[in-house]
Amino acid sequence: MRRILLALSLFGLYNLDTQAQEIADTAKFWTIKGENTFLINQSSFTNWAAGGVNSFAGNVIFNYDFNYKKDKWSWDNKVLAAYGQTFQKETDWRKNDDRFAFNSLLGRQLTEKWLYTFFMNFNTQFAKGYKYDADGNGELTSAGFAPAYVSFGPGIAYKESDNFKVNISPASARFVFVTNENIDETLYGLDEGKKSRFEFGASLDAYYKKDIMENVAFENILRLYSNYLENPQNIDIDYTANLFMKVNKFITVNAGVQLIYDDNTKIPTFENGVKTGEGPKLQVKQVVGAGITYKF
Repeated sequence: MRRILLALSLFGLYNLDTQAQEIADTAKFWTIKGENTFLINQSSFTNWAAGGVNSFAGNVIFNYDFNYKKDKWSWDNKVLAAYGQTFQKETDWRKNDDRFAFNSLLGRQLTEKWLYTFFMNFNTQFAKGYKYDADGNGELTSAGFAPAYVSFGPGIAYKESDNFKVNISPASARFVFVTNENIDETLYGLDEGKKSRFEFGASLDAYYKKDIMENVAFENILRLYSNYLENPQNIDIDYTANLFMKVNKFITVNAGVQLIYDDNTKIPTFENGVKTGEGPKLQVKQVVGAGITYKF
């Protein structure tokens, strides 16, 4: 009996050691890095002759990369989550940033810098969003998974490094979801009463990041999409530019702008506080602030 127990114990220890070695071998193929950033922007006026509005803004940004590389296979994953609020006495608290994005690119090496690929992108937000008129009245226009975008398809990519890569997919599927019943789904190109829309077309995803001087980096993210099924000449554009300025190990100054043009997204137009129409327009978002960044 003792011999049996000893044999079982040795066998168990051998399995544990083998599993630990397999985990260690797998881990060495992964590169994991990330940034956690808290930005603050504040303005205050007291007896200021030129006038001004007291304001405060706080933003939290999580930016993680999980990349795998073994032999001819690579798998790049990026998770970006951001949320922010701004406060003014006249308007109280309002959302100024809200996004969640997951981008994944599976590739098999064709040449030194070219790969066969399969990509998947997912984009949505966390909280409700409103469009305000001149009187401060809000109209609910977005919420979590309303809208949400899912894109995927095969393609080919050029990858110079983790800081410069371009993926082209000539046959990609895209789904648009609006799951909140209180939001007008036609604002995002869906038919009335529908909760999803299917598109099929071509997509391009490009990423470029460069250190333009010591402790200053400039990041560019570009996404283009053409829907073969409807007005393929009207290309959807999503471009983000970020400037990162490092003060010391933890303090940074960040500035970012995002430009979106979606032919199917209807933006309300107000004139003298009255809604006069809606249609596709260039959407612009800017975020600037100084704060604390922790990298790993």
